[in-house]
Amino acid sequence: MERIIPPGRLHGTLTPPCSKSYAQRALALSLLSEGTSILRNIEFCQDTRSALSCIRTLGARVEELDESTLRIQGGLRPLDLRLQVGESGLASRLFTPIAALWNRPIRIEGTGSLLQRPMQMMIDPLRRLGASVSDTLGHLPFEVCGPLRGGEIEVDGSLSSQFITGLLLALPLADEDTTLHVDRAVSTPYLDMTIDTAARFGVEIFHKEYREFYIPGSQCYVAQDLAIEGDWSAAAMLLVAGAVAGQVRVENISALSKQADTAILDALTHAGARIEVEPTAVTATHRELHAFEFDATNCPDLFPALATLAACSEGETILHGASRLRHKESDRAEAIQSEFRKLGIRVEVDGDTMRITGGTIHGARVKSHNDHRMAMTLAVAALRSEGEVTIEECESVAKSYPDFFEDLERIREK
Repeated sequence: MERIIPPGRLHGTLTPPCSKSYAQRALALSLLSEGTSILRNIEFCQDTRSALSCIRTLGARVEELDESTLRIQGGLRPLDLRLQVGESGLASRLFTPIAALWNRPIRIEGTGSLLQRPMQMMIDPLRRLGASVSDTLGHLPFEVCGPLRGGEIEVDGSLSSQFITGLLLALPLADEDTTLHVDRAVSTPYLDMTIDTAARFGVEIFHKEYREFYIPGSQCYVAQDLAIEGDWSAAAMLLVAGAVAGQVRVENISALSKQADTAILDALTHAGARIEVEPTAVTATHRELHAFEFDATNCPDLFPALATLAACSEGETILHGASRLRHKESDRAEAIQSEFRKLGIRVEVDGDTMRITGGTIHGARVKSHNDHRMAMTLAVAALRSEGEVTIEECESVAKSYPDFFEDLERIREK
């Protein structure tokens, strides 16, 4: 499916979907809690649906009380020994250690681009923690069989924090205490989210500067009544839209959130946008924008939004952390470079550094690379184009923000 986005200005208020990162963590812990949890403000993007499917397969009883509220009876009692994680990278790395708590083999399966994403970093740590793993050269599908027993191991954290999240949430249920020595941890704000969510469900996890994690064993999760906060990854895209094309107020978000992508506020400020922060909302208003330098190593999902912000800023913007982009839904470094070139914007990638020279955005036909964040950022860039921008594969936004295009049109100035 394709969308034609004409240039234009925005003015209005939007509420992004709930944080799918928090939602997936809360769904996992509702499964692992003996008791009934209530999760509120749930929105059913593809990644959240993947996590919901996983907890049902692993034994949770789920009732939809209304369009945004779930009642979940927990308990790890797998109904099927085949676990389908869809195309969700977090679900694959979150639910694999949880499946490894069970004492029978469970096959982990995925779809689409997830089948090309690396999973090797999970295999050896799981084996050293007591599980058996039958793998296919470090990619899905593979089979795990527990139970995890705990212990002391080293984990490579340089590629992704998602597997560490899976271990941190599964290992409190192991019989033994666990110490994880993590080499080169990245995306540490996501680990803060994990520890925060576990604490809300009654479990303690300790760490020393993200290099050593201590997880006491034989703990129990306690069912909770929890509202999921708004998604800062989606909010970042909307705030950039306001900064480059008018004014957008984003509700149901807090600048005090532990989500990594609150860092967009720093980038917008450095670029010269006007930012107004309220307790549960943020407004971004367009002013003359200038080039900036920003390190996105710990918030790589911001790169597409940052690319549009840079494209609309005078001068050469320098973004660090580009090496984190190779194994996302697409090779985002290559996707940003190739698609923004079609729009007339120069993008250079040298190792970990991306340089973007702002300038006039031209109308063009571009591709999302079946990547939800690429589809959204190209639509925002189109607002500043000299002509229409046609985006191919725009249905990819369903992965995280199904109503994105409709929301954008709703606040377009007529």
